[in-house]
Amino acid sequence: MDPSLKLPEPPPELAELSARLCTRIVNAIADQGPLPFDRYMAMALYEPGLGYYVNGLHKFGRDGDFVTAPEQGALFAGALATTLNELSETIGPDWTLMEAGPGSGALARDLLLQLDHPPRRYLLLEPSAALREVQMATLIDLPDGLKHRVEWIDAPPDAGFKGAIIANEVIDALPVSRFEVADDGYYELAVQLDQDRLGWTQIPPGERLSSAIRHLQAGLPEPLPKGFRSELCVDLPAWLETITRPLKTGLALMIDYGYPRAEYYRPERSDGTLVAHYRHRAHFDPFVWPGLTDLSSFVDFTAVAEAALDAKLEIAGFTSQAGFILSSGVTDRIEQSSNEIERLKLAGELKKLVLPGEMGEKFKVMALSRNLDLALHAFTLSDQRHRL
Repeated sequence: MDPSLKLPEPPPELAELSARLCTRIVNAIADQGPLPFDRYMAMALYEPGLGYYVNGLHKFGRDGDFVTAPEQGALFAGALATTLNELSETIGPDWTLMEAGPGSGALARDLLLQLDHPPRRYLLLEPSAALREVQMATLIDLPDGLKHRVEWIDAPPDAGFKGAIIANEVIDALPVSRFEVADDGYYELAVQLDQDRLGWTQIPPGERLSSAIRHLQAGLPEPLPKGFRSELCVDLPAWLETITRPLKTGLALMIDYGYPRAEYYRPERSDGTLVAHYRHRAHFDPFVWPGLTDLSSFVDFTAVAEAALDAKLEIAGFTSQAGFILSSGVTDRIEQSSNEIERLKLAGELKKLVLPGEMGEKFKVMALSRNLDLALHAFTLSDQRHRL
């Protein structure tokens, strides 16, 4: 680890868990040679029993490694509820809501409490048994009439439904390939063992990555410069098609931090967007404490739009999180509060969600629709589809 990072040491039992995961990674390198980064990232996040999202350690909120929008309070859910209320009024009361990667369960709880017409079924797509326990604890105090609507599923259902899909901070955690531009073309960045620690090396890119890089380069205004490093999620189209396949009529809302492609691959962003989070500290060494550290990259929303069109979806809206929330009318809730302490609390929560220096501009909201004729008011203040 780079000593300049000055990260706190984990307790011995967690250091031992990370060491076990490192052993698996090193053994994979010994068996297969340098690991393409997407394979390393998949092991670091999802290796059974040891990966960051499946090892049972607490991830969310003030005591975890990061705070998502639903952890800030109920205003975020209130903004989503405005759009979902419009949807349910259009398609009728017998609708289904599926949430991918539901985190702590806070968004599900707050949506169920705020929706005018809660969905007949609220499907939590969560394969991790450890995270299911966290979600069950969050939802335990819901009224029985709402609690009985909640179901946990391992994969998207085979049967189609009309309703909505929500993926909040999910795409950023999909494993990405890393690449570097060289004089003689492109190289894939892989992980090797270098003097008893994990580090970077170059390998020839596989055909899928090569094809994705060519497609990327063809859509940029100028060639990427020599030495430029960045990421591509080659599995994004397959993931989006799978996650939205059951949606026969309705909306899929994708919320995440990211950029349109032309901004994502600006020459000055020369080392990409890969970031690690450990105990509320962001850093850029993905090899520190595997299994205890979240790894993610910003989302190329142009790639999401392309994948959506391939999956026979329409781009119904794209804007910043600030534009989405301020268009939703949740600010009325602050103005209508007669409790000064509550009003100040809500105002502080709103600032974190919408200010440019907080989450307001970094996070984007994309609405994808299928067989739906509905104008979405939450995208009227700032419709940014032209940036894609």
